[in-house]
Amino acid sequence: MAVTVPLQRLDTASVELLVQRLDADLPLPAYARPGDAGLDLRAAAGAELAAGGGRALVPAGIAVAIPPGFAGFIQPRSGLARDHGVTCLNTPGLIDSGYRGELKVLLVNTDPREPFTVLRGARIAQLVIQPVALAALVEVRALPPSERGGGGFGSTGR
Repeated sequence: MAVTVPLQRLDTASVELLVQRLDADLPLPAYARPGDAGLDLRAAAGAELAAGGGRALVPAGIAVAIPPGFAGFIQPRSGLARDHGVTCLNTPGLIDSGYRGELKVLLVNTDPREPFTVLRGARIAQLVIQPVALAALVEVRALPPSERGGGGFGSTGR
């Protein structure tokens, strides 16, 4: 059965995202508030994250078809990080437009003392859909100079 979720942000550019619900008991991802950039992803299964670096790959209960020219980025939820030290390990998690498998979130507990229990149905991450440019590579013998040059890793703050 197809379910249509009305667009909440008609005043800005939007893109149709096809979503396959893999867990009938979970709601579809949704924006928490008008103007939010990230769709809340929920845990389709519980998990235990041990203190001091415990991690788990948590299924989100959905698969998506991201249109060509766009990519999905899985980002942490700031409240989980602030309140419990739980974040996404590979931030951002890149979802290419050709991927059709279940979305999963790699969570890690950075709190050195307290374990964390991921509850089924809890909001665990956000999915941001963004346009991406494909690079046309041009090999050159030398790069043109720039004001910054080769400075990196804190070089602009000295």
